[in-house]
Amino acid sequence: MIIDCHGHYTTAPAAHRQFREAQLARLADPSLPEPVYPEISDDEIRASVEQNQLRILRERGGDLMIFSPQASAMEHHVADVPTAVAWAHACNDLIARVAGLFPEHFAGACQLPQTPNGPLEPCVDELRRCVEELGFVVCNLNPDPGGGYFQHPPLTDEYWFPIYDAMCELEVPAMIHVSGSCNPAMHATGGYYLAADTVAFMQLLQGDLFGRFPSLKLIIPHGGGAVPYHWGRYRGLADMLKQPDIEQHLMNNVFFDTCVYHQPGIDLLADVIDNKNILFGSEMVGAVRGIDPQTGHYFDDTKRYIDALDISEHEKHMIFEGNARRVYPRLDRILTERAL
Repeated sequence: MIIDCHGHYTTAPAAHRQFREAQLARLADPSLPEPVYPEISDDEIRASVEQNQLRILRERGGDLMIFSPQASAMEHHVADVPTAVAWAHACNDLIARVAGLFPEHFAGACQLPQTPNGPLEPCVDELRRCVEELGFVVCNLNPDPGGGYFQHPPLTDEYWFPIYDAMCELEVPAMIHVSGSCNPAMHATGGYYLAADTVAFMQLLQGDLFGRFPSLKLIIPHGGGAVPYHWGRYRGLADMLKQPDIEQHLMNNVFFDTCVYHQPGIDLLADVIDNKNILFGSEMVGAVRGIDPQTGHYFDDTKRYIDALDISEHEKHMIFEGNARRVYPRLDRILTERAL
C-alpha cells in the first residue's frame, strides 16, 4: 500500500471559497449579513476530486492520501476568532465529505481555527470534533499564525501545550504547516513554507518538548526545509547548546515527508535522514504543478523518486506505508479493520 501523507483540497468547489470571501467582506463591513454556507452537492465534490487528486493518485500508483484543507487558504492571520472557527468548521466538514465519498482513498487532516496569539481552546475543541466525530487522523498546526513575521512563541513554549495535551490524548500527530504569507519579503511556497519548516526544527532542537510529551509526533513537511541539507550544522549546534544528540533528542518524534521535487534532493534526504523518519508525500495539485523539462515528468510525482532510490524494498515499504501506520495510529487502526 502507498500512503501519501501530504495532500490539500486545492480544487474545492468555487462556492466554498465564495463563502470565505463573504466572511472577509463582513469583517470589513459589519453591516453585511452573516454569510450562510452554501449547498454543495456530492456530485460537485466528486467532480472536483475525481478529475484531480484521485485521478493522479491512481495514475501514479498511490492508494490513500491524507487530505487537508488548502494550506494557503487557512488564513490564520485573520484575527477574528468566531470567523476562524466558522471557517475551520466549514473546511473540515468539506474534507469529511470527501473522505466519506471516497473512504478507501482519503483520510482527514484538520485545519485548526488559529488566530494571531489567539486562544487555543477553540483549536482543541475543533481537534476533538474532527477526531472523535469526523474520524480524522491528524491535524495541521501553524507555528506562525501571523503570516510570515514569526512573532509567536516557539513550538516548545507552554502556549502550545493545550494542543499537545489533546493530541497525545487523542493519539494524533500534527503536520507543522504555515498558511499564506502576509510578508511581502516572503514568497509563500518558495520562501515562507521552507523557512517555517527550518525554523520549527531549530525551535525543537533548542528545547525539550519531547521530554514533556514523549508520545507527541510532529511531521515537518517539504522534506524538512533546509534541515537535511544542513544536518551537520544542526548536529554541531546541538553539541554547542549542550543538547543531547539529535537522534536521541528529536528523531523518535519528528518526521519529514518527501515533498522534494527532484531526484538529487530525495537522494540526499534518504542518505542523511534515517528511513524510519521519512514519510511518503507529494502535495500533488499543490505548490509546484508543472512538468520538469529535464525529465519530462511532473515535479510533484514524488513516487518516481522513491522508486529510484538505492535502498532495499523493505526500506521503500517503510517510506511508502510502514512509517505512516506507526506515526498515524488512528489511520493504522482504520486500515487494520479493513484487513489492509
